[in-house]
Amino acid sequence: MVSSASVATWEEARVLRDELDQTGKRLVFTNGCFDVLHVGHVRYLNEARSLGDALCVALNADASVRSLKGPHRPINPVEHRAEVLLGLSAVDAVVVFSEARATNAIRAIQPHVYAKGGDYTPESLNLEEREALDDVGAQIEILDLVAGQSTTETLARLGRPEEAKPRALRLGVLGSGRGSTLEGLLAAIDDGRLSQTEVVLVVSDVEDAFILEIARKRGIEAVHVDPGPYKTRLGEPAQKEIRDRFRSAAVDLVILAGFMRRLKTPVLQAFPNRILNVHPSLLPKYPGRAAWAQALAAGESQAGTSIHLVDEGIDSGRLLGQEPVPILPGDTEESLQQRIQSAERELYPRVISEYARLLASPPSCE
Repeated sequence: MVSSASVATWEEARVLRDELDQTGKRLVFTNGCFDVLHVGHVRYLNEARSLGDALCVALNADASVRSLKGPHRPINPVEHRAEVLLGLSAVDAVVVFSEARATNAIRAIQPHVYAKGGDYTPESLNLEEREALDDVGAQIEILDLVAGQSTTETLARLGRPEEAKPRALRLGVLGSGRGSTLEGLLAAIDDGRLSQTEVVLVVSDVEDAFILEIARKRGIEAVHVDPGPYKTRLGEPAQKEIRDRFRSAAVDLVILAGFMRRLKTPVLQAFPNRILNVHPSLLPKYPGRAAWAQALAAGESQAGTSIHLVDEGIDSGRLLGQEPVPILPGDTEESLQQRIQSAERELYPRVISEYARLLASPPSCE
């Protein structure tokens, strides 16, 4: 069994899990920052422990906390946070992970039960962690929150509002044209529809694209990346440079805004399930270029706009939201495109906000 006196390795936690499994018992697993322990944490951990026969807590390392919570966190270093947790009777083992998510720890330890706070549902868990839990066959349990108890509120009561303030969601925008989609996102940020969000980097494959000028006028870093000698795809050096640019800017989501080339492995692997695109049709109808013109030529009664995740196909990723736009008598390609763009300006910020909540860090990470 894992000693309660020290932090366990993932391998030791897996031994604990296997020993329990051999006797028909279950290991419960949860993860978080546990930066400033409060009564909500204690009740949560006690309830989690009651779901099985031992509780393993995966603790974010200090750098991981900073990436999730900002430069002022953690308040206490990981060794102190681990020691406090190990002093609780509900906690049987503590492991540490350095990534933003506990995905790899879940796969290595393979817990029987996964506990999560009550402001989530099984469907809204982080997508990477949910996939790992499904792969190892873990039972997911959503636990009640303790009203009025959170690290944010604790820090605010201590008079440290700069630490209590949530870190803004960092968007990287990739576009090829005049930047109407970027303008819509910036307008949504300005008027509060897309709160706690900032555009930190705009990249274009077109050197004189007006989207870069829009970014520069707003004081946003704007970068041209040479796409290479191809018309519809990016060369390998361009793919790697875009990946590295967004990584260096600590981007949370990559937003495609009229980007006319296909992304491949270097970018897709660096931002799994974190690249969004807007397409001017009701997918899966009319993928590809000039979708509004395709709908008009086909005699459709409506067109629309779709927001989807980006994969290696052409407009084939998972749909996140759609908005229909009726085709009116006398519509031209230009008039229809303009109304679709108006719908897009409303839909894209809303979907980004909703999707960001699904990717948010665990409530126990407070």
